[in-house]
Order: sequence, then structure tokens, then C-alpha cells
Amino acid sequence: MRVLLSTIGSRGDVQPLVALALQLRSLGQEVHLCVPPDFRDWIDSLGISVTPIGPELSKATASSPSATSAPPSPERRRQLAEATVATQFEIIAAAAQGCHVIVGATALQIAARSVAEVMGIPYVFVAYCPVVLPSLHHAPPPLSPPGHPYAPATVDNHELWVRNAERFNDTFGSSLNSHRASVGLPAVSDVQSHIFTDSPWLAADPTLAPWPDPANQTVFQTGAWILPDERPLPAELETFLDTGEPPVYFGFGSMNVPQNLSQVIVQTARALGHRAIVSRGWANLSLVSDSPDCLVIGEVNQQELFKRVTAVVHHGGAGTTTAAARAGIPQVVIPQIYDQHYWAQRIHHLGIGTAHASGTPTTDSLTNALEHTLQPDIAARAQSIATAVRSDGAQTAAQCLMDAVS
Repeated sequence: MRVLLSTIGSRGDVQPLVALALQLRSLGQEVHLCVPPDFRDWIDSLGISVTPIGPELSKATASSPSATSAPPSPERRRQLAEATVATQFEIIAAAAQGCHVIVGATALQIAARSVAEVMGIPYVFVAYCPVVLPSLHHAPPPLSPPGHPYAPATVDNHELWVRNAERFNDTFGSSLNSHRASVGLPAVSDVQSHIFTDSPWLAADPTLAPWPDPANQTVFQTGAWILPDERPLPAELETFLDTGEPPVYFGFGSMNVPQNLSQVIVQTARALGHRAIVSRGWANLSLVSDSPDCLVIGEVNQQELFKRVTAVVHHGGAGTTTAAARAGIPQVVIPQIYDQHYWAQRIHHLGIGTAHASGTPTTDSLTNALEHTLQPDIAARAQSIATAVRSDGAQTAAQCLMDAVS
């Protein structure tokens, strides 16, 4: 069996597919990935074939406008949508040649299902967070910039999902149906439902992020797709960890956060008497001066590092949230966009950390959140929850995918 795994997104979107790819390969299956070019060298190094799609997202993130900038006009959004849909139909169709099934991750997989239809092969859509999928039990993930409400209190979830579907149709409907017509496929009236399919998969841990409607058997929750990481930590980081008390980790992944956040981070850690490890991320965070109580690092083995810190402060990506929970470490989540608001609230609900307000924290707000998170009862709760977090999601998904195709 040959499988195409496709996504458009940051490392948090790509890494679960790599975990699934390695599981499939261990079961004797052939795998090809279609992902942004940022990850080509990494995936090549694993011996997995890859087709790059779209621009380098890390460069786009570094140059993207701030949350206070005016959003693009409806016409500009449609132009961008037409460009990405055209690219997807071309690139994914070429990457899928000879494949027996396509797995698409994230809601920007506009063309993948149509490509599968043309080829007459199965298609599986996977979400990494419950709120990505429609349910009366939750609102859609917010697309508004930081500071806007997560969901209007006066509108029920059904109406919010209707509006979400309308946005999908307005943005992608015309371009999607134009390309479908060009390959002999009928028009789609509901783009949102078309992308998510009637039987989506949910690659999230059932303890951290349970599907909220057990009676709805159309959603198959596999557990999170976790990529085992056996890389040693860099020597400089090992030395830093060995020469003092466990530090606090601060990292914001692919988020475009302001450079002055580094100053807030350092002041917060020092106010509480802790050392700090700062991950550069795509924002390329740096320190204003060298100091023995702070260290800036690049991309490292989080699974190993998180076992040796006292708390993790981050943006609320699904992968970072799950990695910190598996390590049994308290968290402060500062959500920026989309499903990160959900993860912040889940960490708060589970009692394993603090949900900070979205956007950029101040020294006072972050100090208060971290001080609360470092309380012994939250640390004990985090260690307890860690024992329930599963690590076999990718294995489950790989076997189910093989069974479904066969």
C-alpha cells in the first residue's frame, strides 16, 4: 500500500503526519508526504519521500503583519484562496500518483478530497483538536485577532457553525467548484462538510481533548500521533540544566510574537526566582544581553527537555500541550489563534496549569499566571494526568488505515 499524507501548516501540523508515516513504514507500507518546503530537509533525513507545496511558512510568518493590522479585504482573501486551491490541485494530484489512500490534515486541505475522488481512492480527513470539527457542544475555533471574544455570548453553537460554513463557501466555494468541474466532478454546496467528510478522524489524546459527543460515532478518535524523539540535548543546554535548579521553559513555536516578549520572559522568571530557557521559534526571539540565568535555544527534543524543567510557558499548540502533559509538567498557555484557545481552557479545566489571556503578556500578568501554576497542587495534578496520556495514537491510526484500505 502507498499512502499520501498531506498538510499545509507549521511543524505542529506536519510532525503528527511524520509520526504516522514512520508507523506505516514499520508495518511495511510505502509513504509519501506533501508538506510546506520548510520541512523538506528534515523529512528527507528520515528517508521518507516528500513533495513540497506552497511557500516557506517560516519566512511568511516572520514578515506577516501584526494582529493590530487591518485584515485583508474579502476580495484579497478570495484571490489568496484561488491561488492556494490551484496550487493544491496541481501539486497534490502529482504527489498522489500511484497512491491507494490520501490522508489530509488541517482545514486548509481544500483539494485533497477531490484529488482522491478523481483517482477513485479513499480519503481520510484528520483534525488534531476537537473544536476543529463541527459539534453543538462547542463553537468553531476563532479566526479573530487576539483581544476579540472567543465566541459571542448571544449566539449559539449551531449558528456559529452555520456562519463558519458560510465563510468556507464564500472563500473557497467558487475556486473549488471551478477546479472540480475541470476534472469532471460535480459541484460542492457545502465546502466545510466536504473538507471534513462524514467520518473524520481526531488525532488528539482522549484525556486531554476528548470528543465531546460520545453518541456521535462518526468521529473516530485515535489518540495523538506522537513522534518518538531520541535526539540528545545540545551540550550547551545540558550544561545549563546541570548547573542549577530546573528552569522555566518559554516557547511560542511558529507564532509571530514581538521581540520585546523576551524581556517580559526574563523579568517574569527572575521575579519568581527561576532561571529561563527561551526557544527562538519562528519569531527568532533573543535576549538583550548575555546572562548566566537565561539561555536561548533552537529546535530541540522537547520530550527530553520537558522532563527537566519546572514549568512550560507556551502558545497552546496541540503538540507542545501534549508533550508538556506527557512529561507531567505544569503549563501556562498564552493562546494566539485558532485552536490554541481550546488548549488553554483544557489545561485550566484539568487543573494542570493556567490559561493566560490571549495576545502578548505583560510582566505582571505573566508573573501572576506562572506563580499560580507553580503551586504544589498543580504540579501534583500534572504528574497524575501524565499517567493517563496515551502514546499509541499513531500505531492505532496506522493499523486502522491499513484495515480500511484493505
